[in-house]
Amino acid sequence: MGMTLTEKILTDHHDNGAVRPGDLMQARIDLIMCHDVTTPPAIRMLKEHGLNALHDPGRVVVTPDHFVPNKDIKSAELARDLREWVKENGIEHYYELGRHGICHALLPEQGHVLPGQTVVGGDSHTCTYGAFGAFSAGIGSTDLAAALYTGELWFRVPESIRVTLTGRLPDGVYSKDIVLELIRSIGVDGARYQALEYHGDTLQELSMEARMTITNMAVEAGAKCAVMPADEVTFEYLEGRAKAKDWTVHLPDEDAHYAQEITIDVTQLEPMLALPSLPSNGRTVTSLTADEKVPVDQVYIGSCTNGRIEDLRIAAGILKRHEVAAGVRALVVPATSTAWKLAHDEGLFDIFYEAGCVISTPTCGACLGGHMGVLAEGEVCVSTTNRNFVGRMGHPGSRVYLVSPAMAAATALNGVITDPRKYL
Repeated sequence: MGMTLTEKILTDHHDNGAVRPGDLMQARIDLIMCHDVTTPPAIRMLKEHGLNALHDPGRVVVTPDHFVPNKDIKSAELARDLREWVKENGIEHYYELGRHGICHALLPEQGHVLPGQTVVGGDSHTCTYGAFGAFSAGIGSTDLAAALYTGELWFRVPESIRVTLTGRLPDGVYSKDIVLELIRSIGVDGARYQALEYHGDTLQELSMEARMTITNMAVEAGAKCAVMPADEVTFEYLEGRAKAKDWTVHLPDEDAHYAQEITIDVTQLEPMLALPSLPSNGRTVTSLTADEKVPVDQVYIGSCTNGRIEDLRIAAGILKRHEVAAGVRALVVPATSTAWKLAHDEGLFDIFYEAGCVISTPTCGACLGGHMGVLAEGEVCVSTTNRNFVGRMGHPGSRVYLVSPAMAAATALNGVITDPRKYL
């Protein structure tokens, strides 16, 4: 029997032959992502056990992103501990404020993520990097400490779900709508500890940034990882930015076994949103009743899901020559310093300013209820982030709707959830 894409990558990083779903195996790790929240506890564990040397500092990429600029004394201490650890271990790939970014946008942008790699990080949305044909999974601080010291980590090989995307996206429909529709159809545990493997002619129409939006939200379906075969779109993105010249491209076998096969005809999709308080609570914007189009207090455009330059361009295209509705706070948070600079140079900041938006430095910020837009009790936020669980962005009594950058921008202009197609 043939092998899936995930099985091939894990086999290539295992010393004891081919692996199959359900196997417990030890994998060599090519790249480890570290940030300011989960890495300091891993550092403490290593120091408490006298494990002071990293397996390979060259495979570690570090950026403070969650609580930066430091929002309080505790976050300042976390960032300080991270900074001192980087210096002690001679870690070259450290992205300090001003050259930093949200980790899952920064690492691909800076060319660290390559096809065929095994990547782990102390953050659940590390699954984003699977868009490059890599096995990429989030881990906790204990496993992070183990990977940093040994360069390896154990996994139970996941089964794979084959997701085929067919057709061309209609105007006003984006990759965020695709993944919201998938999660709506299978639920937040529909891919529990499985690999979502994407195929289909639609992928050829999607940029790498759009693809990363889809793989980013694999964990919202319970998946261990998501993966897309590397292709010419991947290679073009990597040209001029890849940190290494060589990589391994794996493709699944034609007779690979999948636990489930799903096909989505994207030509039939409409703009989607996830109502509070689950990412699986998906609806089309046209299905909302008048009572469900509630007044919005805040619109948030950013995060590792939709804060890249492509997302900012989409939002700006709708906001141009319009003003944010009275009583609405519109926050624009570029995902990386590079995205910030591009948006500035392209005149997008002028559009955001004239529309009445707040523009932030890169940060995870309000996405996890950290800062830069935390919600009060009773407030409603329409957000391009990936989670809308109770209390995710602030008070447990607040409500969050997940949308594409286009719907977020359209909603900011009207003060209620709005179909973006009316602005195209």
